[in-house]
Amino acid sequence: MEHKNTWERYKEEQLKEVDVFAQEYMSFLDHGKTERECIDQIVNMIEEEGYRELDAVIASGDQLKAGDKVYSVWMNKSIVLFQIGKEKMADGINILGAHIDSPRLDIKQNPLYEEGGFAYLDTHYYGGVKKYQWVTIPLAIHGVVVKKDGTTVEINIGEKEDDPVFFVSDLLIHLAQEQLEKKANKVIEGEALDIIIGNKPLVIEKKEDEADDQTEKEAVKKGILSILQQSYDLEEEDFISAELEVVPAGKAREAGFDRSMILSYGQDDRVCAFTSLKAMLEIEQTARTACCILVDKEEIGSVGATGMQSKFFENAVAEVMNLTGEYSELNLRRCLAHSCMLSSDVSSAFDPSYASSFDKKNVAYLGGGMVFNKFTGARGKSGSNDANAEYLGHIRAIFEKEDVNFQTAELGRVDLGGGGTIAYILALYGMNVIDCGVAVLNMHAPWEATSKIDVYETKRGYVAFLENADL
Repeated sequence: MEHKNTWERYKEEQLKEVDVFAQEYMSFLDHGKTERECIDQIVNMIEEEGYRELDAVIASGDQLKAGDKVYSVWMNKSIVLFQIGKEKMADGINILGAHIDSPRLDIKQNPLYEEGGFAYLDTHYYGGVKKYQWVTIPLAIHGVVVKKDGTTVEINIGEKEDDPVFFVSDLLIHLAQEQLEKKANKVIEGEALDIIIGNKPLVIEKKEDEADDQTEKEAVKKGILSILQQSYDLEEEDFISAELEVVPAGKAREAGFDRSMILSYGQDDRVCAFTSLKAMLEIEQTARTACCILVDKEEIGSVGATGMQSKFFENAVAEVMNLTGEYSELNLRRCLAHSCMLSSDVSSAFDPSYASSFDKKNVAYLGGGMVFNKFTGARGKSGSNDANAEYLGHIRAIFEKEDVNFQTAELGRVDLGGGGTIAYILALYGMNVIDCGVAVLNMHAPWEATSKIDVYETKRGYVAFLENADL
């Protein structure tokens, strides 16, 4: 089948909309390098559009009716949004589901140490990364520290022009003969991904009777602790109750002479999270209730209280159904089983430099529009949700009706590797689910690339789905 290039389908006025949308998306990336930062942005955006917090609605005793908009945040890392439709929820709802976590380095609970005149923070990488990609690049620290008295200190260092940045060192090429003989996954070991945070010893004024050659032990580490105390009122023990993420420093940038692409950290999967969110804010009154789930922990298996495997989504649906007067255990089961979902996650884009890793007939191309993956998984589709033909036919009809350009793809050549999404978890309810999102180049690297036109077209596709899906 012939691939359609979305750029060629757009007129001048539409191309201006693409650029405006891209700028808004890039700002979202810049201000949302962690799950918590994404949630803060999302809540601000949706409350301006009339969304109310679910617990507040419950406390007020109000009932929900068609057109009402509510949201629920879980542990400041996941969120679910609902716009109530005209039809009964027991007949099913339309769901977009993406994740807002991305591969990174997490700072350990006992991280600070000094070695060879440097102060380091010990890290543990999060998600699937090529470890060698994280050395010698500018890094920033984002996150929160919760002190014993319950106060929360927000940390964001490395993003402003006058901020310091951090880095992981690498062996100079002149001494790297043995290193370069190692396999790529061993060139940089996980325990070597500790970030350098200082080199200046704390200077303590000596007393007259002290010898000049007396040196302070761990003086560089103590210098860092002094800065943390003065700047943030933090002690070394406060790392125990901290969630600090090390991410690439710097803003999202337009890429290419033609500015057709976006290069940024965290586009897997914040590109689908943002487009899903914007679709929810764009739709008018719908027949079916529209829902958007943006979750944490997908990169490590969707586990934990804020991952898709937790019950927070199911609980939120039950609460909303109760506020519409529909709740019963049976109606909840019917709602989930009769729902339609797009598992909004990215797909691998064809890279001509590594063409042998792809099946050119079944791969996504930058500029080709939004991407459908009938299945993901590995090798023999292991661990995959495999969407049925009836659902694919239904989706095709919607997109053709709304003139949305789309392509179908697999993650790569058979037997080469693979991956997974949250699709299989929602499919456990018996609902129709398919993976659908944006093609990404350099996936899971510190800097990932997408096409502006694909980002915009995916938002259009999500709108079409929310307004028309009903299987």
